[in-house]
Amino acid sequence: MPKHSKRYLEVRKLVDRTKFYDLDEAVELVKKTATAKFDETIELHLVTNIDYRKPEQHVRGSITLPHGTGKEVKVLVFAKGDKAKEALEAGADYVGAEELVEKIEKEGFVDFDVAIATPDMMKVVGRLGKILGPRGLMPSPKSGTVTQEIAETVREFKKGRIEVKTDKTGNIHIPVGKRSFDNEKLKENIKAAIEQIMAMRPAGVKGQFIRKAVLASTMGPGIKLNLQSII
Repeated sequence: MPKHSKRYLEVRKLVDRTKFYDLDEAVELVKKTATAKFDETIELHLVTNIDYRKPEQHVRGSITLPHGTGKEVKVLVFAKGDKAKEALEAGADYVGAEELVEKIEKEGFVDFDVAIATPDMMKVVGRLGKILGPRGLMPSPKSGTVTQEIAETVREFKKGRIEVKTDKTGNIHIPVGKRSFDNEKLKENIKAAIEQIMAMRPAGVKGQFIRKAVLASTMGPGIKLNLQSII
């Protein structure tokens, strides 16, 4: 069992682990438990009912949070010519083609949060599967990161669009803001995230799609959400 800090044990006392909290109360509580010296990220953890052994039930896509995540998102774009120019004008942090692929291959450069590519670049970008895949950074048509709409996609990710995908246990983990956000903004982000993820429900899932939702700050304990108060 990992040893928890004195601070964590103190804030854990504030949370009733048997209770499912309504959204208002959960947001209030998650901010109270975020007592670290930095502006903690507030995360939403969803336990789904998918069968991970069936690839067609995997969830992958992107959602837009009305108030963003509070984090500055570094966007890398694989593109040439006019599309590369479009990416730069839209605010992409890194733009390039073969030379950028090489930099990632040879130097292990992964200092970015989102990678976007034009379809014609995927032949070259495909070589990066083993490096970017495990980090969840590989461009994919499913998540809207392989596209001709480069400028619009860059701007959306900069503003608050985030990628969503199930992990190997069939669960989803996403940031929904920062402790410094006011309660209303956090609540609107959480509601928007859950509604958009519910709409991604794979056709073959039986019964309830989202079985459990938990809210937590980076260093804080989990707070179980009463899903009925949200959906």
